[in-house]
Amino acid sequence: MKGLFIAAATFILTISASAQNYQLPDRHALRHDALLANQGNAGISVENTTKYLEELFEEEEEPELDIYTEGWDSQAVNCYNAAHVPQTAVIDVTNFAMPHPGYITSPYGYRRRFRRMHKGVDLKLNIGDTVRAAFDGKVRIVRNQGARKGYGMYVVIRHPNQLETVYGHLSKWLVEPDQYVKAGDPIALGGNTGRSTGPHLHFETRYMGYAINPCAIFDFANQTTHTDTYTFDKNTYQNARNFSPAANSEYAKEYLKKNPAKPYVRNSAPKSKSSTASYRVRKGDTLSKIASRNGTTVAKLCRLNGIKTTTKLSVGQRLKLR
Repeated sequence: MKGLFIAAATFILTISASAQNYQLPDRHALRHDALLANQGNAGISVENTTKYLEELFEEEEEPELDIYTEGWDSQAVNCYNAAHVPQTAVIDVTNFAMPHPGYITSPYGYRRRFRRMHKGVDLKLNIGDTVRAAFDGKVRIVRNQGARKGYGMYVVIRHPNQLETVYGHLSKWLVEPDQYVKAGDPIALGGNTGRSTGPHLHFETRYMGYAINPCAIFDFANQTTHTDTYTFDKNTYQNARNFSPAANSEYAKEYLKKNPAKPYVRNSAPKSKSSTASYRVRKGDTLSKIASRNGTTVAKLCRLNGIKTTTKLSVGQRLKLR
């Protein structure tokens, strides 16, 4: 009986991994209710079945991987360069929040003009708009690349579903490194910092360093995910799923009615905690990390604080930034 059950479960998992089930959450609920009804007709107790499954897999479950170890101290957006990445992986995206309700102003894909890939999507916003965590997770990077450079002020969050999300061109941080956040928690305010021609949110979804097309996971025109799971595949991760420029255009009209564009100044940012004149040292900090996160240099930190590059930092110590 046990062998038969495991074989059946393996067969079901194989099918799930090889093909996406494009069903909305209400369809899932209907099928679940139907299955429970069938169990009742067969005279099987749901309570007993659940207890049997818990006992069956109690000793066979493998411990969860600690996703907050590999490359955690790296300041690189892609810290998985030397890691083995599976050909395919099924990723749970049920517990999500839209990072911002803006419409797509620039899609994922190759930019002929710049001869490089645009590894995320740009979402319309006004400076000061709230940016939210797409999934539960832990903040890995809070960094400022400086004026007119790269992401400008950005945040990287690692999630239990093994995705990482990147939020760029911000004006203010609302989180700190190593902080746990829930899906939908405010993490930053939108801005126009870095290599940006106007206020927008640059949003990336990555799996072990692979920059997935966010439109493969999110339906931005309808403000939801396409399905409950996303199947990562090395051959197709750059493809969108049901992306419709026409639907995006219609959504843009609705969005602009409710959120009219505001005048802005190039790379301006409201005064915030991120632009304070001092920094409190945390566990694991180094001068190079502090300088990188705050858009300054180690030499300047040493000069302002009368210290040397070899000076040992103390947790709680205050350092002048400017």
